[in-house]
Amino acid sequence: MTVRDKKNARARRDEPAEQPSIDFGDAVMTMLNTPPIKNPVDKSSFTVLKGALADAETPAPDVSEKGAHPFVKWAGGKRSLLNVIKPLLPSEFKRYFENFVGGGALFYAVADRITEAYLSDNNLDLVITYQVIKRDPAPLIARLKELAAGHNEEQYYAVRDEVPTDPVEVAARFIYLNKTCFNGLFRVNKSGKFNVPIGDYKNPGIVQEENILACHKALQKATITYHDYRDVDPKPARGDFVYLDSPYHPTADDSFTAYTKENFTEKNQRELRDYAVELHKRGVRVMLSNSKTKLIEELYSADGMDRIFKLHTVQAPRTVNCKPGARGAVDEYLITNY
Repeated sequence: MTVRDKKNARARRDEPAEQPSIDFGDAVMTMLNTPPIKNPVDKSSFTVLKGALADAETPAPDVSEKGAHPFVKWAGGKRSLLNVIKPLLPSEFKRYFENFVGGGALFYAVADRITEAYLSDNNLDLVITYQVIKRDPAPLIARLKELAAGHNEEQYYAVRDEVPTDPVEVAARFIYLNKTCFNGLFRVNKSGKFNVPIGDYKNPGIVQEENILACHKALQKATITYHDYRDVDPKPARGDFVYLDSPYHPTADDSFTAYTKENFTEKNQRELRDYAVELHKRGVRVMLSNSKTKLIEELYSADGMDRIFKLHTVQAPRTVNCKPGARGAVDEYLITNY
């Protein structure tokens, strides 16, 4: 391939593409950020219900959930903050809700004390991956081994350009790109197309079989759905616990929140605060994570909000950032209503 051919191929890769559909039998879902599907369609592989990929129960292998941790790298992931977050959790609660599940670090950390969990996100590829791991991780692990054996730059960009329709292929592509892309970012452009270049890793850890099996075990007690954070069904009720780890309010122009093609604006931050107030009025215990900025401080302390919320300042390491020089410890808020 000539230099010109390589440039033309790279240009074609970066062009916006029309978003294809994933076909689950009669249920057609757009790859990223589709509106909720209104009509439930029951299929043998997955059940699509109210815009969600709902549960399909299968026996768990004889693997302990102990030690399960996120199967993807996630900017803003909470694994490094667990020793700070866990002491601030309610001493007891009924059901566990995580409406921006992302990597799910907190869920895995407290899975042993949860009997019923509801995990959701509006990143469809992520939700499909959770569903595949919960239902039957064996085909996914086998496919990841194939991708790991053939990993190189040519394969990376070929996989990046793919638009798979099979759930296992969607999940394998999602994990493979997450493990091998630059700085572990999951970023899409305004067209919803994943556009991160390949990273430089000697051992990207594409196949983490033991952890995937541990996640499978832990996820048996979880219902995993795809929708907006406000559309959780069932609705959290008195005595339940909700953790809201939304995209953060930017602390600088280069702050990274583009996990889906719609960014999280100041208006969205105000709507999230209002949702937390609504949960509070229902007797739900709420914890939120966000950046330590003037806007967030005002949203949760001004106009009487300080009678509802407590702001805890914590230091969080940042190891996933589009600019390596921007990594390091930063102040964040943990916000609780109890």
